[in-house]
Amino acid sequence: MKILIKTGYVIDPSQNIDGVKDVLINGKKIQGIFPKGKSPSADKTIDVAGCIVIPGLVDMHTHLREPGYEYKETIKTGTMAAVKGGFTTVCCMPNTDPINDTISVTEFILKKADEEGSCAVFPIAAITKGENGEAMTELEALIKAGSIAFSDDGKPVMNSLIMRRALEYSKIFGVPVISHCEDLKLSEGGVMNEGINSTLLGLKGIPKAAEEVMVARDISLSELTGGKLHIAHVSTEGSVRLIREAKTRGVNVTAETCPHYFSLTDDSLKGYDTNFKVNPPLRTDKDVSAIKQGIKDGTIDVIATDHAPHHYDDKNREFDTAAFGISGLETAFALGLKLVEDRVVDLNTLVAKMTFAPSKIMGISKGTLKKDADADIAIIDTKKRFTVDAGKFLSKGKNSAFNGWKLNGVVLKTIAMGKVYEWE
Repeated sequence: MKILIKTGYVIDPSQNIDGVKDVLINGKKIQGIFPKGKSPSADKTIDVAGCIVIPGLVDMHTHLREPGYEYKETIKTGTMAAVKGGFTTVCCMPNTDPINDTISVTEFILKKADEEGSCAVFPIAAITKGENGEAMTELEALIKAGSIAFSDDGKPVMNSLIMRRALEYSKIFGVPVISHCEDLKLSEGGVMNEGINSTLLGLKGIPKAAEEVMVARDISLSELTGGKLHIAHVSTEGSVRLIREAKTRGVNVTAETCPHYFSLTDDSLKGYDTNFKVNPPLRTDKDVSAIKQGIKDGTIDVIATDHAPHHYDDKNREFDTAAFGISGLETAFALGLKLVEDRVVDLNTLVAKMTFAPSKIMGISKGTLKKDADADIAIIDTKKRFTVDAGKFLSKGKNSAFNGWKLNGVVLKTIAMGKVYEWE
């Protein structure tokens, strides 16, 4: 079936396309982008005048929780939340139960995604067996099974020799090693940013150095090995500076941040609301400014979600024992639009950091509207305002730090491999 998406404002950074165009889909593929009114005929026409038409968003940092934690999220519900947020591709982290450290778990994820998923799912396998930091997984076998990157996300790889070996293998296989940068001895027992607010609230803090010393170590190891290093969820000014300096030296490093790190500070925790408890923790105004500058100058390549859904009971408890994490797929692009509204970046740059850039880092053929590419498209009314209602999330995880916020940017339709999902 041919579908014509008519008179939308098409933005595709992978081709430097920016203007009112028509996009023609043929089945599961893009047939082409045409001048307004000059496309071939189609079986169905969707008029999207006044909306932007962009490649489907790509999240390189999602927790789908399945297998093992289906009470928090499933591949079915997580991918439903993804398409609701404009995402047509998610890369899922390995800290499931069992952990994705074997071929069988990778194959299970892919099979389940094929049967029940609403969008493309790419597994990320663990660097070490059981994410225990002691012995490396069979990286080559996991790649052949369908994993596209390696990470012990949720935990750091504390053993520097193992991290070195992982980066050496990443160079051989051409896949990224995604680092959760946290020194566990420095962060031990901490539940929020270490500073004046943690002192006032009587909560144990996590110093910025807990992140920064590991960023410095992994950059050094990448420089030593030439390995493909990606730094996850950057939250501090010092981390931005270290990554910027490393890129200047030509180190093979990329980085991501998440909407909560450029939208919130640790002031948000003054009410002890556990929906603001995340790891790494929310930092200070100074760090938020540095993150924004890093996004602006290209130090930070990608905006990811770190979608971390939790059951109500995991969050509805004392702050010290509540789970870390924010459910982020359904608010990420609208929060990113605030960067555009605040003139931190232009719309093209935002789209690039949420489509083409993560696809390039992960080595997948997504995030583009090129001819014969997968028909993955998001149609968004950037002017339409909505109020975040976490209770209505399609994700099982209602743990949003942005509940009640008024944001611009309603995803009207998401097309994933030619299948149209619509809500408005």
